[in-house]
Amino acid sequence: MYHTQMEAARQNIITKEMETVAKKEGRSGEFIRELVAKGEVAIPANVHHKSLSAEGIGAKLRTKINVNLGVSRDVSDYDLEMKKVMTAVELGADAIMDLSSHGDTEPFRKKLTAECPAMIGTVPIYDSVIHHKRDLGELTAEDFLEVVRLHAENGVDFVTLHSGITRGTIDKIKSGSRKMNIVSRGGSLVFAWMSMTGKENPFYEYFDEILDICYEHDVTISLGDACRPGCLADATDAAQIDELITLGKLTERAWAKNVQVMVEGPGHVPLNQIAANMEIQKTLCHNAPFYVLGPLVTDIAPGYDHITAAIGGAIAATAGAAFLCYVTPAEHLALPNVDDVREGIIASKIAAHAADIAKGLPGARDIDDKMADARRKLDWEAQYACALDPATAKRVREERAPEDDHADTCSMCGKFCAVRSMNKALKGEVIDIL
Repeated sequence: MYHTQMEAARQNIITKEMETVAKKEGRSGEFIRELVAKGEVAIPANVHHKSLSAEGIGAKLRTKINVNLGVSRDVSDYDLEMKKVMTAVELGADAIMDLSSHGDTEPFRKKLTAECPAMIGTVPIYDSVIHHKRDLGELTAEDFLEVVRLHAENGVDFVTLHSGITRGTIDKIKSGSRKMNIVSRGGSLVFAWMSMTGKENPFYEYFDEILDICYEHDVTISLGDACRPGCLADATDAAQIDELITLGKLTERAWAKNVQVMVEGPGHVPLNQIAANMEIQKTLCHNAPFYVLGPLVTDIAPGYDHITAAIGGAIAATAGAAFLCYVTPAEHLALPNVDDVREGIIASKIAAHAADIAKGLPGARDIDDKMADARRKLDWEAQYACALDPATAKRVREERAPEDDHADTCSMCGKFCAVRSMNKALKGEVIDIL
C-alpha cells in the first residue's frame, strides 16, 4: 500500500504515472522508478487530479516548462484565464500555476484539476487572505494550513511554500545590503506576517503537519525561494545561500515522509554565475529537481524579459535545472495577455529544447535533424511540422510570399537561395538567377 509516487518507488512499485513518464521520456519504467525513489525526479500527481497526463521533473529528463496564470484585482476575467490555459496547453506547457489573488478562486482551481491535463500548481499563501476574507496580520498559522489542505483536496499537484525563511531572516534582511530586499510575492507576505505578528514562519514551524497533508493527497512541495535575487546585484548573496541551506534540510525531512520535493531558484543572475548557482543547489539540496524563474541575465529589458529569461534558462537547464518557469514580455510591467503568454512559452521552450540537446538526452535532436532534411528539400510543409510554433512560421512566410516562379524559396533570397543553388548544382542542372 502506498500514498505517494515516492513511497511506491521505494517499495519497488512502478505506478501507471511512472509508466506514462517513461513512455514520454523514452526510458524504462525502472529507470524512472529509481530516480523517483532517490528524489532526483518528482512526478507531481495529486490523487484527485483525474485528467492529469503525468510528467516527470528531473535533470536527467526533458526540461519542463511552467506557465503562471491567474486573475488579479485589476484583471479578473476567469474566462480569459481559461483561454490562456488552453493556449498554454496547446503550445506544450507541462504545468500551469494558478496565482489568482482576487475573487472566488476555488471554482477556477477545481475546473483546472477537472479538465487540464497539465500539472497544476498554486501558492496557498496568495489564497489565504481571499479564502478567509481577513487581512494578512489577522490570519493564524492554522488558517494558512487550512488553505494548504483545501488546495490538496481540490487536486493541486504541487504547492509552493516559502518554508525557508525564519525569524532570523528578518534581522539579516534589515541589516543586509540588498538592493531589492525580497522580491518574491509569497516570500514578502510571509516576511510581513512574521514582522506584524512576531511569530515564526508557519510554513517552517508546522512543516511536519504540512507534510502529513501532502502525503495524504500526494502533493509535491515546491520549496519557494523567498530570498531569490530580484536584481543582478543580489545574485548568489548570503541571504540566497542561507535560505538554500535551510531548503536542503527541509528536503530531507520531506523525503523521510515520502513526500516529493522540488526546490525553487533564482531569479536574476549574471551569465557567469548561473552554472555555479545550479551546482550549489545540487550540492545543498541533494539533487532534488531545481525549478528556476528564468533566470534573467540583465535587469534592463522590460518588454523583452522573455528573451533575457530564455538566455538564462538555457544555461541553467544545461547546468542542471529541471523546470523552467516561463517569463513573458509583460514581466515587471503588467498581467500578461494571451499574446504575451504565447511569446513567453515559445521562448521558454526554445531554451528548454536547446538545453536538452546540450545535455545529450536521447532523441532530443531528432526533430532538428528532421528540420534539416526538410530545409534541404525546400519542403515547406515539413518545415512547419517540425517548428515549435507551426502557425507563426507559416503565417510569416505566407505574408511575405515569394514570386510564383520561385515559390520553392522564400522572399529573403529568392533565386539566390543557397539551398536551391546547391540542389541544382549537385544534380548538374542550370542555376537560373535572372
